[in-house]
Amino acid sequence: MSPVFVGREEQLASLSEVFDEARKGAATAVLLGGEAGVGKTRLVQRFVEKAAEDGARVLYGGCVELSSEGLAYAPFTAALRQLVREQGPGQIAALLPEGAERDLARLLPEFGEPNADGETDTGRARLFEQFLTLLERLADSRPTILLIEDIHWADRSSRDLIAFLSRNLRTPQVLIVMTYRSDDLHRQHPLRPVLAELGRVDGVYRMDLPRLSRDEVAQQMAGILGNAPEYSTVQKVYDRSEGIPLFVEALLDCGADCTFPESMQDLILGSVERLPEETQRVLRVAAAGGTRVGHALLAAVSGLSDIELETALRPAIAGNVLQIADNRAYVFRHALIREAVHEELLPGEYQRLHARYAEEISRDRELVPPGRAAVELAHHWYGARDDLWALISAWEAARKSFHAFAYTEAIPLLERVLMLWDRVPDAAERIGADHTAVLERASEAALAGGELDRGIKFVKAALSQLDETREPDRVAKLIVRWAGFKVDKGKTGVLDDLRHALRLVPEPTLDRVEVVMPISRHLMLSGDLEEGFALVEEGLRLARKLGDKCLEGDLLLNQALGHSIAGDTEASLATNLTAMELGRQESSGRLIARAVGNNIDALNELGRWQEALDLSEEGWRLSKKYGRLRVSGLFVLNNRAETLEAIGRWDEAIETVERALNLGPTLRKRHHLLRVRADVALGRGEPALVESILAEIGVLKERPEDFVQDITNSTRLRIGWHLSRGEPDQALAVAERILARPAQSPKAMLGWRLLSLLKTVCDASDGTEPVRARAVRRQAAEVAAKLKASGPVAEAYRLSYAGDFDAAAAAWERLSRPHNQAKALLRAAGESARSGDREGAASRLAVAGPLAAALRAVPLLDEIEALSRRVGGGSRQQEGSELLTPRELEVLRLVALGRTNRDIAAELFISAKTVSVHVSNILAKMGVTTRGEAAAAAHRLSLLTR
Repeated sequence: MSPVFVGREEQLASLSEVFDEARKGAATAVLLGGEAGVGKTRLVQRFVEKAAEDGARVLYGGCVELSSEGLAYAPFTAALRQLVREQGPGQIAALLPEGAERDLARLLPEFGEPNADGETDTGRARLFEQFLTLLERLADSRPTILLIEDIHWADRSSRDLIAFLSRNLRTPQVLIVMTYRSDDLHRQHPLRPVLAELGRVDGVYRMDLPRLSRDEVAQQMAGILGNAPEYSTVQKVYDRSEGIPLFVEALLDCGADCTFPESMQDLILGSVERLPEETQRVLRVAAAGGTRVGHALLAAVSGLSDIELETALRPAIAGNVLQIADNRAYVFRHALIREAVHEELLPGEYQRLHARYAEEISRDRELVPPGRAAVELAHHWYGARDDLWALISAWEAARKSFHAFAYTEAIPLLERVLMLWDRVPDAAERIGADHTAVLERASEAALAGGELDRGIKFVKAALSQLDETREPDRVAKLIVRWAGFKVDKGKTGVLDDLRHALRLVPEPTLDRVEVVMPISRHLMLSGDLEEGFALVEEGLRLARKLGDKCLEGDLLLNQALGHSIAGDTEASLATNLTAMELGRQESSGRLIARAVGNNIDALNELGRWQEALDLSEEGWRLSKKYGRLRVSGLFVLNNRAETLEAIGRWDEAIETVERALNLGPTLRKRHHLLRVRADVALGRGEPALVESILAEIGVLKERPEDFVQDITNSTRLRIGWHLSRGEPDQALAVAERILARPAQSPKAMLGWRLLSLLKTVCDASDGTEPVRARAVRRQAAEVAAKLKASGPVAEAYRLSYAGDFDAAAAAWERLSRPHNQAKALLRAAGESARSGDREGAASRLAVAGPLAAALRAVPLLDEIEALSRRVGGGSRQQEGSELLTPRELEVLRLVALGRTNRDIAAELFISAKTVSVHVSNILAKMGVTTRGEAAAAAHRLSLLTR
């Protein structure tokens, strides 16, 4: 099991809310449903552990599978036995009316001889009343929770007592929590009418526990393994477990590459083996068809008529092995059920069934959902061991996958073509492409899908089959692709490869444009704008002359990148929009997604953060649509995280970074994301985390980097780390090294941000290293003289560099960047204090303090409070509205309206986890313990009307 509690924060919060209501007498019971293995027990155990820590009494009762065979009142007997063990029968009897313990003797012999009418209706009613009384008396002394698990196995008497207690328990401080397997509730299950009845009772709440998301499965795996698992391993375990925690644990226990955990297979097959023989036979046929199979296709392959097929499948549907889906299709309740049944097929039966599926789908492609025929045929011909048709169908399915932007799905199909190549003598003639072309296509899919290592293998294999003197254009394209993989893996020295590729295509053709595009982009990122712009102009002329709008769009994006680095953000934004329009005209997902990612960055630099965040939502959706999650999608998430960090929504920034890291980014994208995380860690005062990040991205060992943006950001982080450790001399040494470079980043925002930090370094070093500090100031001034101040963000940093801190603070306030605003106010307050204006310093600190407190920016808050004490202001108590951020006020307003975390998440377009963090912060800042108290305090302080 994972030692980390994963993915159930919202449900845990909901249980706590219901318990709060139960303490007031407004809630009676919770019915928690979910599939077998989905984590119901883990959730309720976590809930009752926390409740017990807070002083609640927890009584445990569980139903066992044989309860329906006659073990009456099993959960209540268990709870009663626990009470007797803890307090003794005499103390329990003292809580009841005189002689009432004889009714409880029906459940436990410790209470003596039962009443003679125990089995009559009167005796049963009296037993129910005594148990109700017992719970009410127990609650007089402390809050009490009765936990009953697996009520789907409850006997009739237990079900009746559950219903009685749920309807009649109205005493404050008592809550009954019950769990059941929703997947076991077939149409005739005896618990169904009980649940329906309780659903109409006031004070009874129903909750459903969903499966884990892919990110949550990754967190669970990390907790079990003790380290972050690889993306491919997470994907494999998630696909097979479908988010059920029990299955994740079993798969990891046997290794992610195992065929199937035997104990779990036995468990699953047990429910199948209880079905009639004909039903099992049809299930085996269905299992060969996949997790979902249409009625008409299953009838054709099984050879049964409609009536015969329905008769055979009815027991499987009643037993919840199969479920009925839309469009007359059948779905296995879980993929692992299908897998277990499929593995029971005999070898000959396996091949025969897959061949039958392939034949029927080939005869009528409408037997499968639209767009699925090619992939289904590839799967079934391969399962039938027909090498020729397996190769042909895999090639066709890969081609269809490219058209659907399903690059990840295309890679294994192309690998299958390569594997079968030698088994089909005329393979090239059959598919109309040579072996090298298949490798080229596979490398293209790997590049689009972010599969770097596989892509490099494909490129190397293809290059080994080509001669650059005979096919220079093909070699040049492959070198370009290889260079792209190297960049994503964080390698340097790629420019030489790209120049070699450019020499191979000297003629003014599209082949040359395809090399001009990546080399011009690389030059822009390296800060060589003159050569980069020249190549872009050459490429644009050729692309327009030759009519290739996609290449024209790519080159425009490079041009926009050059404008951004040159400090002309407005021109960058406009050029990106032009490229995006070309992408829409050509239906190019690559162009559209790249343009969106670029413009998130541009909008953030222009201070238009809300537009940037809105665009990031659109960019994520488009990245999924075009199958580019691990390429463009991660670029979008990184730029979203940067925007969130800048405007002080640090918890959301951290969540976004973690979400992106779980998708297995390339090394370069991982470093980008980690830099954002390091910025938040610096702001919050987490030096160990900052150090580990800087070590991982190679900053502490000064790993060489090609791109000026990466160099500038890494330098800025290292300087900030040294300053946070009280090492201004070492920070000054880093400043000297960056200024000794032949050229600095011309990008306005990055340049002024670094220069404003260099001023802080020099100010901190004036007392110990005045000569070195003056030299750094002179060099910084030379850089500043050549740097534009393009856009409001760059201008705000320029004001900080110039020492006009009040103007900078006002600029940061307009831009909604509280951390920068608080830092500028602190610097302004320091100058006021030095000039003798103690009142001016105190007034600035009074504004800066709540900003830093809301961010939990501990180092900054410490500096503010230290200066405040020196100027005689002291720390003053803040009203709730001064301590809450605008986002927290939005959340508080919805909390006051009674919204749940899920409702708030949907309304504010954030995750439920983020809402939970906001609610926790609100409660802490307002000094209250419940949501109801927070709402009352908000109304009392008029926070929601300001």
